[in-house]
Amino acid sequence: MQFNSFTFILLFLPITVVMYFVGSKIRPLFGKIILIVASVIFYAYKDWTIFAILGISMLVNFMAAMLMRKFEKFSKFFMLLPIIINVVLLFYFKYWNFFITTSGQVLGKECAFKEMIQPIGISFFTFQQIAYIVAVYNEEIEKISLIDYLLYILYFPKILMGPLMDPVDFSQQINNSSLKKIKWDNIACGVKIFSLGLFKKVMLADVFAVGVAWGFSNVDNATAMDWILVMLFYTLEIYFDFSGYSDMAIGVSQMLNIELPINFDSPYKALSIRDFWKRWHISLTKFFTKYIYIPLGGSRKGMRLTCVNTMVVFLISGLWHGANWTFLLWGALHGIFMIIDRIFEKKEDEVFLPVRWILTYGVINVLWLLFRADDIRQWLAILRTVLKMQNTMISDGLINCFILQETCFLTEILHLQWSNVIRGFWMFVYLIFAMGICLIPENNCKNCDKMSVGTMVLAAIAFVWGLICLSSESVFVYFNF
Repeated sequence: MQFNSFTFILLFLPITVVMYFVGSKIRPLFGKIILIVASVIFYAYKDWTIFAILGISMLVNFMAAMLMRKFEKFSKFFMLLPIIINVVLLFYFKYWNFFITTSGQVLGKECAFKEMIQPIGISFFTFQQIAYIVAVYNEEIEKISLIDYLLYILYFPKILMGPLMDPVDFSQQINNSSLKKIKWDNIACGVKIFSLGLFKKVMLADVFAVGVAWGFSNVDNATAMDWILVMLFYTLEIYFDFSGYSDMAIGVSQMLNIELPINFDSPYKALSIRDFWKRWHISLTKFFTKYIYIPLGGSRKGMRLTCVNTMVVFLISGLWHGANWTFLLWGALHGIFMIIDRIFEKKEDEVFLPVRWILTYGVINVLWLLFRADDIRQWLAILRTVLKMQNTMISDGLINCFILQETCFLTEILHLQWSNVIRGFWMFVYLIFAMGICLIPENNCKNCDKMSVGTMVLAAIAFVWGLICLSSESVFVYFNF
C-alpha cells in the first residue's frame, strides 16, 4: 500500500488512527498490537508472500538479541552474526544478479539471470535491523520486548522508505503514557504536513516525471536545451517525490503522537556538496556516519584516512541505492567532491556565495542525471549533447508534458488566455514555482507548529487538490531502493 492512494487516505489511515487510540485507552498493549497488525496489512497489502523474507529476517534478529542478553560472553558473536545475515540477504536479493552479470562480463561468459522478487523496502528495514542489534549490544535498550521490536521494524509510516529512526528514541516514544491519548494539535499538524507532502508528490513530482520520461524515451532526438530542462526536471522530481513521501510519513506519524526525524532541510540551498549531504536524506547520512564512518576512524586519524573513509561511505551509499554501475559512480563522484570540499574548505569560504550555490547546484544536477540514466554510456552521451549545444530549440513533446487539465482550468478561471501565445508558458511556471519552493521557505516539518488560519487553508487546498488529481497510484522513486 502506498500513501498516495485512495485506500490509504480515505480508509486505512483514519481507521488505524481511531483504533490505535481506542485500543491504547483500553490498554497500551492493545494499541501497540493494533499498530503491528495495521503495519503488516500496509506492507503486505498486494502480496502476502513478500512478508516471508521480512518475517524470517525479524525472527533471526530478535533471537540474536535475546541470545546476546542471555550469553553475555558471546554477545559480540551474536551481534555480528545477524548483521552478516542481514547483509547477505540484502546482497542476495538486491545485488546477486548484478554480481553474476558483472562477473560474466569480466570472464567473458554468459551467466544465467536469476528471477527473484525483491522484498519491498529491504534496504530500509535491513538498516533498521542493524541499528536495533547494535543498540542491544551497546546496552542502549534496557528491556528487550518482542512487541516493541516488531513495532519498531514494522511501523508502517517508515517501513518502506524511512526515515531511518533510532530504536531507543522510538522505544521511548511508543512507551510514553502521555502520548497514548489523542492530541488534536498533533492531528491538525499531521494532516497539514501530510497534505503538503501529497501535493509535492501529485502536483509536482509526478508532473516533472512526465517530462523526464519524455526525455529518456527520446534520447536520440532530444536537443541540448531539452536535456538541460530534463536534467532540471529530474532534480526537482526526485526531491519532491522523496521529500513528499517523507513529509507524508512524518505527518501520519504525528497523528499517532510519534515524532519521526526530519529527512530534508532545503537541500538545494546547499553551498557545497558537504552542505548538501547535511540537508539531503539526513537520516541515511546519520546512519552511515554512526555505523560506518565513525567505526572506520572518522576524521580522527589524519586527512588521508579521512578521505579513504569518506570514499568508502559514499561507495556504499551508491551501492545502497541500487545494483548498477551508475549508482556506484554516482556515489564515487559525490565522495570525490566531498573530499575536495574538505581539503579546500577555507578557500571555498572566500568565494562569492551565489557562485558557490551555482557550482554546487550544477554538480548536483549533473550527478542526478547519472543517477537516472540507464547506464554510464547514456549519461556521457547526454552530456556530450548538452556541451555541444548544437540545437537550443525546445521540443514540442517536452512542452506538451506540462499542458494539463489543471493548467487549462487555471487558464480559464484566471483569464490567462494570453499565455497560449507564449511557447512553453506553463512549463516555465512549473519550473519557477518549484524552484521557489526549494529555495525560499523553510522545510515543512520545521514549520509544523505554525497553525495559523492561512497555513491551514493552504494545507486544505493542497489536500483537496492533491486528492482530486490522484487519478492513478504512481510509484515513488525511492520505492525501489
